[in-house]
Amino acid sequence: MTTAEQAPEGGPTALTGPGRAHTALVSPDSDAAAVHGVKRRRSLLDRPYALASPLLLVMALFFVGPLILTIIVSFWEYTQYSIEPAFVTTNYQDVFYQCVAKLPNLCVTFATYLSTLKFCFIVWAITLVLGFTLAWFIVFEVKKTSTQIALFLICTIPFWTSNVIRMMAWIPLLGRNGLVNQVLMSMGIVSEPQEWLLYSDFAVILAFIHLYTMFMMVPIVNSMMRIDREIIEAARDAGAGIWTIALSVIAPLCRPGIVIGSIFVITIVMGDYITVGVMGGQQIASVGKTIQVQMQYLQFPIAAANAVVLLGAVLMIIFAMTRLVDVRREL
Repeated sequence: MTTAEQAPEGGPTALTGPGRAHTALVSPDSDAAAVHGVKRRRSLLDRPYALASPLLLVMALFFVGPLILTIIVSFWEYTQYSIEPAFVTTNYQDVFYQCVAKLPNLCVTFATYLSTLKFCFIVWAITLVLGFTLAWFIVFEVKKTSTQIALFLICTIPFWTSNVIRMMAWIPLLGRNGLVNQVLMSMGIVSEPQEWLLYSDFAVILAFIHLYTMFMMVPIVNSMMRIDREIIEAARDAGAGIWTIALSVIAPLCRPGIVIGSIFVITIVMGDYITVGVMGGQQIASVGKTIQVQMQYLQFPIAAANAVVLLGAVLMIIFAMTRLVDVRREL
């Protein structure tokens, strides 16, 4: 049993135990210093910036740093053989070369952005409908929580493989001698193979929907799980139909999930170039594909300028969507 021996006032207090090895000296000053150290560490940890510092460090290294470097390189000069640090705006002028002079006809840049926005809008609309419907089924139609979790996990199974493998899986199905053409011809719906099924806008949109519907569904499921079931029952008791409940009750309450899912889908589709290249047969233009080609030819400054313009366009879309819904307030 440990005992404390009396010491002169202000001096150390000797703690003695059964053996000398367990003897320690503790003074009031050291106690106060230890308490002060603990309070200081706690006060540092209580500061929000200290808690967020690991995330801020990761963002600085992998987002802010590369972004600043991209903006800097976009003002550099380049030739066929070299890249020289400078501050010129010719890269941005080349991006929008004769875009104003050719109006109302579209220049290459405007036509490329229009093609990208077309894919973006179609994929966003279809993934929204599919994601909302699937989320409705999992949340409201499936009663058991274990079954909901099982179905949700089943939806994540395709993500166990890479995006490239998943989109390549469509090629044997949509090809000239693929399964879809054989079924259509055997049923007498068409008399010859349909060339538009593969390496076309249809193939690109189909692959986008397959790859990114989950990104829309997950935030909507999260929003639907927070909806009180009694609200839906009250709407049914008031005589509301399924469409009225979906559009006037559920959809407004799911706005944060819809906006977050839309941001995911739009930002990914706007910058995607692999899906457009593989499923479009390298024949369909997109902004991401343009940047990738310029990178292959080592034209880094104009590729960086295109990337900055694309980033600005995506930020404007996200800004407009967040004006519709204050996501931070409704989360």
